[in-house]
Amino acid sequence: MSVASDIAEGSGFRGSKYRTGEPGTRNAKPKTRNSQPGTPQDGFSLPTAIFLVLVLWLLGAYIVSITGTQQIGFALDVQGARAYQAARAGVEWAAYHALDPNNTVVPPTDLPPCPPSPAALPALGGTLASFTVTVTCAATTTTEGNRNVRTYLLVSTAASGAPGTATYVERRVQALLSKCKDPSAPGPRFACG
Repeated sequence: MSVASDIAEGSGFRGSKYRTGEPGTRNAKPKTRNSQPGTPQDGFSLPTAIFLVLVLWLLGAYIVSITGTQQIGFALDVQGARAYQAARAGVEWAAYHALDPNNTVVPPTDLPPCPPSPAALPALGGTLASFTVTVTCAATTTTEGNRNVRTYLLVSTAASGAPGTATYVERRVQALLSKCKDPSAPGPRFACG
């Protein structure tokens, strides 16, 4: 028997394990191992797919969580910078009143007193409008020769949000200033020489 006669009979090639053995019929499609019921591979791809979907879902949830945390952190950084600027505005307000640049204190040889303490700063505008600013001042006076020196400790606290919440931001700025007047110096400022 030759190869050509094997093909013509439909029994396949010699040595082929897929022969049907019936003359005149085509070879049947070979069965694969995974297509036979009852083999160990049945249903193995479904748990693997579920596991992969679960892992990808957990990874996505983790990425969303990290992104949200970063956004909250960035917003708190911005609010912290604004709180610092609001507290600094409070110190500048108190310094202006304590140092009395226009010499409004009567008699002019006297040193200006502290601004009322604690004082709530008037409402700030723009992005600082949400902050409450409280300023305190403590003054000490000393005499050095003819000179009167007053030292002012200014503390400004700016806060936004409710204490104990995740959005609460508070900054405190302190400044130590001093002013000197010499009653024997020429007016109107009686500045120390």
